[in-house]
Amino acid sequence: MSKIVNGASLQPRSGGAPKNIVLLLHGFGSSGSDMISLAPEWQEALPDTLFLAPHAPQRCSIMGGGYQWWGLSGFAPAALAAGAASAAPAIDAFIDRKLAQYDLSEADLALVGFSQGTMMALQVGLRRPRAVAAIVGYSGMLAGAADLGHHVPSKPPVLLVHGTADPVVPIAALHMSESQLKRLGVEVETHISYGVAHSVDPVGLRTGRDFVTGAFVKSCG
Repeated sequence: MSKIVNGASLQPRSGGAPKNIVLLLHGFGSSGSDMISLAPEWQEALPDTLFLAPHAPQRCSIMGGGYQWWGLSGFAPAALAAGAASAAPAIDAFIDRKLAQYDLSEADLALVGFSQGTMMALQVGLRRPRAVAAIVGYSGMLAGAADLGHHVPSKPPVLLVHGTADPVVPIAALHMSESQLKRLGVEVETHISYGVAHSVDPVGLRTGRDFVTGAFVKSCG
């Protein structure tokens, strides 16, 4: 198993010990340094949150300078499922280390992914033995739905955000993933960003922030 050892982070704005963690999982060919750029937009609403954006363990096989959770060569369902499954143990181990380090639990953790990172957030978040507070997926999809069968170990609330003009992962992926998740009994919300390509617009960013903020409030209650 590859080990995640580095990446980017943003400490709690309050200056105190973190009360929760947002784990930001980047897309194919990107890095934690790119993904952490979402965090400052969320800090005011989440002043006690530690934002962690690790680099995936593998250097990207196509795009120089970036990282990949696995070598992505297409969108065949079996290949996506196998790739996400192979990359999950490194993220699970990273989560376990960080929760132990800060004496927090899954209820204090939100997973936020972009593109391939969304696949990983769903892969990991739905299979943890205890539910995380929330999963937010931007411009991605659920991989490995068939492997879950009718049993999902945990069912955290999920928000999927997608642009209608996405040329990389078509908007149809949102609708397919929403349907699959609902069949599995997972609570799903969606936000469609009209005219947005393979990226996150300000409205989508705020929608994700509000979803995570609300989830942390509920988990504390």
